[in-house]
Amino acid sequence: MQLTLEGISKKVGAESWLYEMSLALHPGAVTVLLGATQAGKTSLMRIMAGLDQPTLGRVRVGGVDVTNQPVRKRNVAMVYQQFINYPSMTVADNIASPLKLRREHNIDARVHELAAKLHIEPLLQRLPAELSGGQQQRVALARALAKNAPLMLLDEPLVNLDYKLREELREELSLLFAIGDSTVVYATTEPTEALLLGGYTAVLDAGRLLQYGPTAEVFRRPRSLRVARAFSDPPMNLINGTAIEGGMLLQGGVTLALDLPATTAGSALTLGVRAGALRLQPLGADMALPGSVELAEIAGSDTFVHVHTPIGEVIAQLTGVHVFALGETLTLYLNPAQAYVFDAAGDLLVAPLTKVR
Repeated sequence: MQLTLEGISKKVGAESWLYEMSLALHPGAVTVLLGATQAGKTSLMRIMAGLDQPTLGRVRVGGVDVTNQPVRKRNVAMVYQQFINYPSMTVADNIASPLKLRREHNIDARVHELAAKLHIEPLLQRLPAELSGGQQQRVALARALAKNAPLMLLDEPLVNLDYKLREELREELSLLFAIGDSTVVYATTEPTEALLLGGYTAVLDAGRLLQYGPTAEVFRRPRSLRVARAFSDPPMNLINGTAIEGGMLLQGGVTLALDLPATTAGSALTLGVRAGALRLQPLGADMALPGSVELAEIAGSDTFVHVHTPIGEVIAQLTGVHVFALGETLTLYLNPAQAYVFDAAGDLLVAPLTKVR
């Protein structure tokens, strides 16, 4: 199913919730709406679903204008942050409800199939109130999948679950989306979630669509500083500098060798370095950044180290568990081939061509 938004915008009173944007979703694939709270993700999804109408612009499905068509006339499945299930119906009846509306055959078999995929088969005779939050959300997801709608909208469906459940459900959803035929739109504030789901990503910020494309491509080549900030976790290290012959002059008199356009000479630029690009061991033409540890945090299998260096404070994401004392001296290394450079307007000038290991 091809869903296309043509020059849509949304105003509420004098306030703009969505600025004019056009977007053609890749049919049969997952599109992640990535952005911070109040970026416009929910407003955009409500327009896609037919719950709201745009102030300007058109919504087309398969080339047909459905802008003024209400949600009840559209074949859409939607899952919200909250666990919305029918409280007086068992889990089995909740999942079966869209199947019964369509008067399908073999309803019991389909219910058991979906329940098995989401690991809730032993819960089929329980009521939603007897379930945990994670189990209730699995029921809501199973009911949405049972609808088999050509368009499935998921508005931060895992945000209210604990970390372990989120990780488990993300993996399961990725597998379910991969074998389905629906066009899926999934809203999240988490860059890691977008990378795990793959597909395509639309980056939103303050009601504006900043970039849309294959997720890996948007991550590797953010077209602006705004996209880079939105699609980095931990945040990308951003350092001010000046273009000089042969590279960039950073604060502290540090020079980074880079191949920059000749037209940038003397211009103010911003160097972007992902936390994972900083290492403890040098490789080839790496630049050394001596510094002192200000904070070290162990998160899962990675260690995040905040280091004060001549070019300012940077965050390094180191694989494995590392123990550092506050104030301990260490040297980080950066390969210039892994650097991003943005011009004074915040537009991308240089991006890594390949990942350096």
